[in-house]
Amino acid sequence: MSDRLATRLTRRYGLALPVVLAPMALAAGGALAGACARGGALGLVGGGYGDLDWTRREYTLARQLAGSGALGCGFITWKLDQDASALDWLLDQPADQLPRAVMLSFGDPRPYAARIARAGIDLICQVQRLQQLPQAIEAGATVVVAQGAEAGGHGMNALNGRATLSFVPEVADWLATHAPDTLLLAAGGIADGRTLAAALMLGADGALVGSRLWATRESLAAEGAKRQATQTNGDGTARSGIFDILRRKNWPAPYDFRAIRNDLHRRLELQLDSLRAHPEAARAEYEAAVAAGDYSAAHATVGEAVGLINDCPPAQAVLQRMADQARVRLS
Repeated sequence: MSDRLATRLTRRYGLALPVVLAPMALAAGGALAGACARGGALGLVGGGYGDLDWTRREYTLARQLAGSGALGCGFITWKLDQDASALDWLLDQPADQLPRAVMLSFGDPRPYAARIARAGIDLICQVQRLQQLPQAIEAGATVVVAQGAEAGGHGMNALNGRATLSFVPEVADWLATHAPDTLLLAAGGIADGRTLAAALMLGADGALVGSRLWATRESLAAEGAKRQATQTNGDGTARSGIFDILRRKNWPAPYDFRAIRNDLHRRLELQLDSLRAHPEAARAEYEAAVAAGDYSAAHATVGEAVGLINDCPPAQAVLQRMADQARVRLS
């Protein structure tokens, strides 16, 4: 019997399961990307805000740890518009050290698409609304990620975000008509074999997995944040701009940030306008909490799938669980 997890994604990248590590800024470092690659997924280093030293260090580590596994890197597109030196460095690597794919999210990928294509690297574009799809296809995306608002970290705000369950099949239908060779990943709320199987049933070729792999041994997320995540259920996150304000991250509309809705977040939810105007006191409180490892005020970046996270094992163990459970469900 053929492997029920074999898809266009696994065939293109030589994967054991149709999973891609979300390139989570400051969490998906070289150890996590390398472990995911060894475990049969596509491991994307979280180039995120485009820090050259960080990207160079972590991508180099991922290369050392990945063996023959598939690696890539992801960037925040609007930050590349300010400084593309990390992407420049990546594209200048020797041919045998280039990534298999570069993922661009939150901005127009077209200014970077030709350079990525000339290097022989696949472009992955993340979208949150149907209206973004034509731009991704014009850029030449090999893979499109349909991100639901359930996802942790940055995504569309409540006014504009879509739910994974309805968004993914709608994107699948659009691609079938307009760009049938483009692969599709589902993102948002996928954290075990059941949700991976569901993504495949919705028409995706695989899943971009963030929160579940954030809560692993190799993740660079703080241990206190991981512990808080294992003790939080799916009711316990919220999407807002609060933590971006506290961290001095000037994200453009309509994007905001999902994290655990801790005590500080709850206290500031009804004070958003005043927080934007006068953030100094709240920032000082937040920064002190980060320094102290106090997650009643410091943030833990996870999505609604946090209710499916009960431990922090090695990444390869998470991937194996997902694959085994998905195969059972799909049978």
